[in-house]
Amino acid sequence: MNFNPFALLAPLFLLFEVWQLVVSERYMGVKQIRVNADPRTLPMAGWMAAVWAGGLLVYFSWMMTLLIHPVGRAQGVVLIAITGLGYAVRTTCGLKWVLVVLTFEGAVRIGMLVSLFASSWRRMML
Repeated sequence: MNFNPFALLAPLFLLFEVWQLVVSERYMGVKQIRVNADPRTLPMAGWMAAVWAGGLLVYFSWMMTLLIHPVGRAQGVVLIAITGLGYAVRTTCGLKWVLVVLTFEGAVRIGMLVSLFASSWRRMML
């Protein structure tokens, strides 16, 4: 098999990434920064918190499976590295910079997901 079957899930995680960016903007966006609101005190539906936390666990597990197959391994390494680096930076920076870091992190991950899906699709069509 010359394509990575795990890579076919990339569009699902691409949607998850976009959803994360939208929710992050809502909870840590410019409006929240203007009123100096702490996102941890804002209400979040229980189902949304559960989906988000579960989605992150599934997403990270999926990233680890990308390391198994040579096709997509590079994207998997970058996805894991940018997630770890982003987490480290977010825990040390101020609240005003968290959205900037999340946006940059999301942009890199979205690029890697598109690259992974495109390269796997190309190999699958050969």
